[in-house]
Amino acid sequence: MKNYNVLLVDDDPFILEGIGEDLEHRGYRVTRADSGEMAIQILQRSNFDVVITDLVMERTDGIQVLRRSKEIDASVMVIVLTGFGDMLSAIEALRAQADDYLLKPCESAEVFFRVERCIEKLELARRISLYQRILPMCCVCKQIRDDTGREPGRGPWVPVEQFIHTRAKLDVTSSYCPQCAQRTLQEIVKP
Repeated sequence: MKNYNVLLVDDDPFILEGIGEDLEHRGYRVTRADSGEMAIQILQRSNFDVVITDLVMERTDGIQVLRRSKEIDASVMVIVLTGFGDMLSAIEALRAQADDYLLKPCESAEVFFRVERCIEKLELARRISLYQRILPMCCVCKQIRDDTGREPGRGPWVPVEQFIHTRAKLDVTSSYCPQCAQRTLQEIVKP
């Protein structure tokens, strides 16, 4: 299992230790913060894949931690954990882009399930982002689809040389790599 970084934020030391140890036993690297202020300081210094934050804390609450987490890294997954769940707090958390909402007390299996689900969403988003940066090339004619300034998948197919000239402002000259040169020479010299 890939090691993922989790920031666990709660002013209850029993939650910090209980959930923190459960996640560590499952292979996660867990950083604990006992206040919203401490969480925001940690977020400014380190990267996390998942943030689990208590909703109700003094001074800096879970919604503030959620918003700051998303400002620092929009791709971070945030689970809001609360013992005071009501419809209004759930709506507020979702409007602030929470990825999940969990009521205390909760079983460690439920926390693990929710974290796993967030990791799956995170990995899917990372994969989509990677695929969007891949340059589509036809495997037969070797033309490239140039989606510059267009909706992905809607650009025209252009020769590689034209694409490089247009995008990189470089001119391409034709040549042979050593293997193709040898193969071509053998075809020419065949008896």
